[in-house]
Amino acid sequence: MGVSGCGKTRIGVEIAERLGLTFIEGDTLHPRGNLEKMSASMPLSDYDRWPWLDLVGATLRQAHEQGGGLVVSCSALKKSYRDRLRQTAGGAVVFVFLEGSRAVLQARIAERRGHFFPPALLDSQLAALENPGEEPMVVTVDIDAPVDRIADAALKGLGDFNVAPAARTRKEAR
Repeated sequence: MGVSGCGKTRIGVEIAERLGLTFIEGDTLHPRGNLEKMSASMPLSDYDRWPWLDLVGATLRQAHEQGGGLVVSCSALKKSYRDRLRQTAGGAVVFVFLEGSRAVLQARIAERRGHFFPPALLDSQLAALENPGEEPMVVTVDIDAPVDRIADAALKGLGDFNVAPAARTRKEAR
């Protein structure tokens, strides 16, 4: 979880791969209207986000009911959003908060090509972000590092919650 440009997809894929889980890009669960709105440089409102968050939660619930784990990228910017996900998921949800400076985030967004999220919306996401640091079941990782080190730190934190005890580094998996 985190604002646009923090690496939710890249790190999520890496974590899922190391844990042998499925990864779902949360943006693919957005209603079409949300994507169109963001593409037009319009920030989403809470009203826009609730149906999306409910679908993300339902997707997590389905994986839980099938006895498996799942890694889903989701901005989950506000505590109320995270609480909604916790409520609808039907099982334990651990958030990996990918935290970074505005400068790092801005540079990453500027490097992306073909993404629907315009750089102009970063400030609206930063303004909406409620730091989850004091919430239960949250791992906070600084994103100003290579992907492998970010994933290593995330997996170490997940292990503290007994979520990733079998996680292996890429070298060990080979």
